[in-house]
Amino acid sequence: MAAAAAGEFRLSQHVHAAGDPLRVGTVRYLGPVEGHSGEWVGVDWDDGTGGRHDGSVAGRRYFVAAGERSASFARPTALSEGISLPDALRLRYRVEDFTKEEQDEMYVFSTSQKRVSVEFVGQNKVQEKLKNFNDLNSASVSYMGVSSIGPPDELKSLVPNLRLLDLTGNLFSQWQDISTLCQTLESLEVLNLTNNTMENDIIESPMLYNIRILVLNNCGVTWELVEKFKVSFTRLNELHLMSNKLKMIMTPDGKFVQGFNTLRLLNLEDNNIDSWDEIVKLSYLKCLEQLHLNKNRIKHVKYPSNLPSYGRLDDASAVPFENLQVLLLGSNEIEDFSSVDSLNLFPSLRDVRLSDNPIADPAKGGAPRFVLVARLGKVKILNGSEVSPRERRESEIRYVRLVMGKMQSNDQEEIKRLHPRFAELKTFHGIEDEKPTSSTSGPQKMSSGLINITLKCVGASMGEKQPLTKKLPPTTTGCPLPQLLEEDTASLMELGIGSGASIVVDEES
Repeated sequence: MAAAAAGEFRLSQHVHAAGDPLRVGTVRYLGPVEGHSGEWVGVDWDDGTGGRHDGSVAGRRYFVAAGERSASFARPTALSEGISLPDALRLRYRVEDFTKEEQDEMYVFSTSQKRVSVEFVGQNKVQEKLKNFNDLNSASVSYMGVSSIGPPDELKSLVPNLRLLDLTGNLFSQWQDISTLCQTLESLEVLNLTNNTMENDIIESPMLYNIRILVLNNCGVTWELVEKFKVSFTRLNELHLMSNKLKMIMTPDGKFVQGFNTLRLLNLEDNNIDSWDEIVKLSYLKCLEQLHLNKNRIKHVKYPSNLPSYGRLDDASAVPFENLQVLLLGSNEIEDFSSVDSLNLFPSLRDVRLSDNPIADPAKGGAPRFVLVARLGKVKILNGSEVSPRERRESEIRYVRLVMGKMQSNDQEEIKRLHPRFAELKTFHGIEDEKPTSSTSGPQKMSSGLINITLKCVGASMGEKQPLTKKLPPTTTGCPLPQLLEEDTASLMELGIGSGASIVVDEES
C-alpha cells in the first residue's frame, strides 16, 4: 500500500502504519514539532501502546492522547490513509494466472529424484469463479486498511450480490460512508464493523431496509448514537454492541427504549453496565428474544413487575420482556438468590447463563447446579447445558430435602421468602415431612431409624419364593414405593422377579 504524502491527512482521520494495516491510529495533530524540521503527524494509536508519549514533547503539549504512551509523531510518508473497498476485494479474492516462472517453481521430487510438476485439481474452475465477483455473496477484508468504499458505481458493479461483509479492523469512522455503502449494495444484509472507531455524530440518512445484522463491537459507540441510527436501520434483527464501555442506556425521555420493532437479539456483553435499572429500559422491545449481558458488573436482577412509575407507554397491556427467551448473565457480580428467583417471573425465559457469578460458584459460597435447576422452574438450558427431565426431577427432590434438613423455623412466610418454590416442589413430588424419632438417652444405632420392607412374590407362574426383607432409611418414604422398587433392581433379582410379575409389600414401622 502506498504511503500518503503530506497534506493528505485530516484531524480525526484513521490511518495505519505504512506496511502494517494492523497498527491503526487516529490523527490528532498536523504541523511542526519544536526542535524538529518539516511537517509531522501526531497519532494516537488504538491499542493504547506502541507510542512514546501522551501527546506532549519537551514540556509542550500538542494534543491529549488516550494513554500515557499511546501517542507518537510520524512523518507523513510513514503512514497510510488506506485503500478503497473495491481494491481490497480484488487483493483478497482475485486469483490471477501463475506466471511461467512461478509455474516452473511448482514441483515435487519423485522417488527417483526427478522433478514432477504440480497440477492443481480444479484450478481453472476456481480461478474462473473467483474472477466472476457476481457469485461472491460473502466477503471479509478484515485488517486490510480499508478507508473508503471508493466510487459507488464501481463497488456496485464489482459485487452486486454481496450479502455479508466483514470490515473488522479497518479505518472507517464516518457514518455517511456506511450509509452510502448500504445504499450501494442493495443485497447486503450482514455488516460487521468491529474495531472501526466510529464517530458519534451521525447525519440524517435514508431508510436502510436491507441490513438485518449490524455488528459494532469495540467501535466507541454510545447509546445516544444508537438512538440516532435506529431511525435508519429500521429492520434490524440483531444488534451487537460488545466492548463499547457502555454504562448507561440514555433514551430521549430517560425512560424506555422504543422502536427497534424487529430486533430479536441485542448483545451488550463486555461493557460497564452495573445497574439493572438500565436493563429495565429495554423491557418493551416487543420482539426481543435474546439479551446478552455477559461480562458486565450487574449485582442484582429483578423482574420489572411495577413499571407505572417509569411512565406510560402507548400499549397499556404490554408485558415487560414478554418474548425474552435467552438471558445471558455470565461473569457478572450476582450473589443473591432473590435475583435467581426473579428469573421465574419472565414469561418466556428458557435459556439462562449464570456461570462465573458469586451465586453460581460453590467455591465462593454460591449454589451448586442442582440448586439453581430447582429454583429455576422453567429453564430448559442452564449455563449452556440442557436440563433433562431426569436432572430436573432429581435436582428438585434433592433441593427439597436439603431445605428440609436445614430449616430452623416453621414460619411458612419466612420459608416462602427464602425458598419460593419449596412448598410447590414438596407437594409436586409427594415428599412428606419426616416424623421426629423418640429421644432416648445414650447413643443410638443407625439401624434403629430404619424401616423394614417385606417383599412377597405372588406371581402365578413364578413358583414358591421366600419373602425378602429390606431395611430402608425413613427419608425414602417421600419417594413413591413402586419407583423405589423399580430402582432397587438387586432386590427384584433376589426374588427372581422378572418383568410383568406382581409383588405385595408389607411395611413394618
